[in-house]
Formats: sequence, C-alpha cells, structure tokens
Amino acid sequence: MNIIEKTDEEILAFANPLWRDLVKYSNEGKYGEFVRNFSNSFALAMNQVVAGHQFANSELARSLSEDVDFLGIIRRGEHVTVLYRQRSTKKEGEWLGRLVLGYENGQVRIFGASIF
Repeated sequence: MNIIEKTDEEILAFANPLWRDLVKYSNEGKYGEFVRNFSNSFALAMNQVVAGHQFANSELARSLSEDVDFLGIIRRGEHVTVLYRQRSTKKEGEWLGRLVLGYENGQVRIFGASIF
C-alpha cells in the first residue's frame, strides 16, 4: 500500500488529526504524547533531550494556534508531505508547517514534522 495513491481528502482525513495532536502536545510540552504516532525511524532520530529543551525554551513550540490552514500536498516516493499555514497565539506572523506521512506496518505514521 502506498499513501501517494490516496486522494487529497483521504490523506487529510489522516493528516489533520495528527497535526492537531502535534500542536496540542507541543503546546502542553508532553513529549511522550507528541511522538506517539512517529515512525520507528523518526522516533529514534528524535533526541529526547533536544526535544525536551525545545518544548521548555521555544515560545513558538509552546504557543501554536489551533488556527491553521491547509496549503497543499506533495507526493514523492512512498511519502506525502502535507503543508499547513501555522500561527502562534503569542508571536506575530505565520509559519509553514510540514507533516510527512507514510505507511509503517500497515498504519499511517509520521516520518517528519517541522515548523519553519
């Protein structure tokens, strides 16, 4: 099964709840909940100390708004990248949210996530 064969609507049905959870758990600083839908490789690549430091010291990581806009989907290989316009409740401006999804052991998992 390859996620790039899914329609935009099918991909968003997976992506939007996953993005909402990332925003929620980032704001709450709950690292364990934040990584729960990560692929094994992405979870191993995440350094818990660095992530914990980011949660503790990044105003943006702790003030993400639930007000996001879907911008588009990029399909490549066995993954899709879902792009969002992300805002903050404390900082002016807009950021680009990036969520990379694919299948691992038959389940949709997060293979990358970032805000620029």
